[in-house]
Amino acid sequence: MANAKKKGTASVVWELVEPIVKDFGLRLWDVRYVKEGAQWFLRVFIDKDGGVDIVDCENVSRAIDKPLDELDPITDNYILEVSSPGIERELILDSHFEEFIGADIMVKMIRPLEGIGKEFKGVLKAYSDGMVTIEDHSGENEVVIAKKDTAYIKLDDFDI
Repeated sequence: MANAKKKGTASVVWELVEPIVKDFGLRLWDVRYVKEGAQWFLRVFIDKDGGVDIVDCENVSRAIDKPLDELDPITDNYILEVSSPGIERELILDSHFEEFIGADIMVKMIRPLEGIGKEFKGVLKAYSDGMVTIEDHSGENEVVIAKKDTAYIKLDDFDI
């Protein structure tokens, strides 16, 4: 489909599957269309309060399969995967950052920050216009970084 190439496959799929996901009382976390080795994968990440289970994933997978075939936004052969974003979910969208203000996060930078390094943990204090404010766990130091300069920012739910 020419529209998918122009707009981006993940964006076209997002528009198609989001209402279907919402009909199940779930929210769409992310859509990724990636190549690993010789194989293409369409990954649809779903979420809900309390977490998703295998039944949620199966229901969404079955429900989006036919509309995806009808819209045909992907010309390559691909494997469809529907899953939870996981406990260490990556914060991607503005809404993800806004939802998790105050949460513990893990950050991996593309290039190391002077005095901090390439990987560090802290508390997400603020997010605005692609700028992320992170406070260290002592509460004494803050760093402001551009999201575009990170390899990832994930929730850190393993402080047990």
